[in-house]
Amino acid sequence: MIDYEMLRIIWWVLVGVLLIGFSITDGFDLGVGALLTLVGRSDNERRVMINTIGPHWDGNQVWFITAGGAIFAAWPLIYATAFSGFYLALGLTLAALWMRPLGFDYRSKLPGRKWREFWDWALFAGGLVPALIFGVAFGNLLLGVPFSMDANLKATYSGSFFGLLRPFALVTGLVSVAMLLSHGATWLQMKTTGTLRKRAEGVAFALSLTTCMLFILAGIWVAFGVDGYTITSVVNGAAASNPLHKTVETVSGGWMHNYTLYPWMIAAPVLGVLASIVTALMSKAGKAGWAFVFSSLTIAGVILTAGFSMFPFLMPSNTMLNASLTIWDATSSHKTLDIMFWVAMIFVPIVLAYTAYCFWVMRGRLKEEHIVANSHSLY
Repeated sequence: MIDYEMLRIIWWVLVGVLLIGFSITDGFDLGVGALLTLVGRSDNERRVMINTIGPHWDGNQVWFITAGGAIFAAWPLIYATAFSGFYLALGLTLAALWMRPLGFDYRSKLPGRKWREFWDWALFAGGLVPALIFGVAFGNLLLGVPFSMDANLKATYSGSFFGLLRPFALVTGLVSVAMLLSHGATWLQMKTTGTLRKRAEGVAFALSLTTCMLFILAGIWVAFGVDGYTITSVVNGAAASNPLHKTVETVSGGWMHNYTLYPWMIAAPVLGVLASIVTALMSKAGKAGWAFVFSSLTIAGVILTAGFSMFPFLMPSNTMLNASLTIWDATSSHKTLDIMFWVAMIFVPIVLAYTAYCFWVMRGRLKEEHIVANSHSLY
């Protein structure tokens, strides 16, 4: 059996990998959906856009479901606290995600213009709303979440839905929106032709640079305007999970402390900035494949930056500091993490192989002529 402390770190890494995998794979189809009414100017162009993600969107959801399941099993306190505290936000996200299968299945059932435009806007909401809420959620984690715990480790959330919409959280929400819409635009560059592809190149160029600027703005805000959290008591990484057995303080600029302790972590924000700039340049040069690769690296850099900055915190509390949840005191038992680790070693490679196979089989560009010729067999 692997050492308990090491397993806690391993599961921090694995959940991060799952979140990055979800953001890269499901991120581009969220982005395409949100761009549907912006990039697609005619019904056929919008059908081309929908059919570029049609074979993949449901498979991409596997990453989201797997990440949620991993959090439930590996970090039950995080799962319970987040789902009670962010209940309305998560409900809104779920409702928006419902719009995607409904839109894909029903949009082309009738030829009427108003019918199809209604589902186009539903797909727009299904892409934009989750992208925004995911970013706002990360911003609130950095700011601290208003919850407390009693002696039985029952969490009580004292915030509100509109309380999540703090200025810094809205900026991180915009980072997420710009990043995922840019990612969707790089996908369209690879999968479409002609005017639609050119339009996607221009959108990717603009949104990649927007992502870069907003990410830098958020970083400056974290460094000088957000109090970070630090554990001031002795940490026992092998002890049973109980977040109340520690003391925590807030420190101005505290989220930057890890970059002093572990200088190699600076690679994450550097990657996020440079990759977004290269994404813009590759889009401008018409190199679609490289634009998509560097867009994926941008996503990895942004998510890793959040994870590295907060380590070892997962969900800090701004109303009861010692209730803040960390990788050392919010995990399942040693045996549970060990069993899950070996299950993950079997099934994560299977998911990766299946995903790679699907992308290989469905490779190539989709032309408008093909959509017109197959109007009854495609979305």
